[in-house]
This record gives sequence, structure tokens and C-alpha cells, in this order.
Amino acid sequence: MRLTTKGRYAVTAMLDLALHYEDGPITLADISSRQGISLSYLEQLFAKLRRQGLVDSTRGPGGGYRLSRSPKEIPVANVITAVDENIETTRCGGLGNCQNDDMCLTHELWAELSERIYNFLSEISLGDLVEREEILEVAARQERNKNSINIDDLKQSAAVS
Repeated sequence: MRLTTKGRYAVTAMLDLALHYEDGPITLADISSRQGISLSYLEQLFAKLRRQGLVDSTRGPGGGYRLSRSPKEIPVANVITAVDENIETTRCGGLGNCQNDDMCLTHELWAELSERIYNFLSEISLGDLVEREEILEVAARQERNKNSINIDDLKQSAAVS
């Protein structure tokens, strides 16, 4: 299995929103600046995330994006699948036609791995990630120059959600 840039960036951007959940709408420009993701790429991802009901948008001054619900209620697997990313390790995409339109010798092994990966990502929410010390440290580092934010501020924000 290879998670593409689309899935990785979607999770990163949604985690950024989760870290700033209590701050109101967040602009894609802010996410782009913090995470080093192209603004145009974020626009494409957020159109899909909005269609899938994972984010809400607000137009106008002070507008931006917010998570549609608490970070604890959004599994990472939902973010990945919302941007049309497939969590599949079989060569045939799970169809069972991997070898001359028949199932290959290792199909069941890779199908089971796909299921385990999906289940793993389904059990981890954005809220779970926000509580991790190493993620808070990275987020504090990303914000340090811009807002002089510290890790204790992020912990308090995460505790509220």
C-alpha cells in the first residue's frame, strides 16, 4: 500500500484544523503557510472534504474552514477516504482479479492487511492525534515564529475539544 500525497496532505490539513478547533474558521492560506502545502492543492482537497461533510466553510472576512464536528468524532480513515484515497494493498484493488482475471496466491494476505490498516486508521481520531505530545511539539514549533504560541496553549485548546 502506498498512501499518496493527497491522503497525507488531507490528514495533515485536517489535523491543523483540529489543533485550531477553538480558534474559529481557519483560512487555507494559514494552513498552507504552516504546513507547506500549496494553496491550490488545499482548495481541491477542501472541496472534497466539504462535500463529505467533514468541514464547514464560512465566507467573507473572518471566514475559512472549521471541522464540522469535534476532532474526537473524526476518524483518520474518514479523512483519507473523503479525498478518494483508497486504503488498499492488493494489486487488484480488492477485486480478486489479480492474476489473469483470477485471484493470485497472496490475495487474501494483502486483503487482510488492507482491512487491518483501515481498522487501525478508523480507531484513531483527529482528537487522539491532537493529544499526542510529539504532535503538540511540532505544532508549537510551526506556530512559534508567527504567533509566539507555546505548547501549553495548544494543550489547553486540545483539552477543551
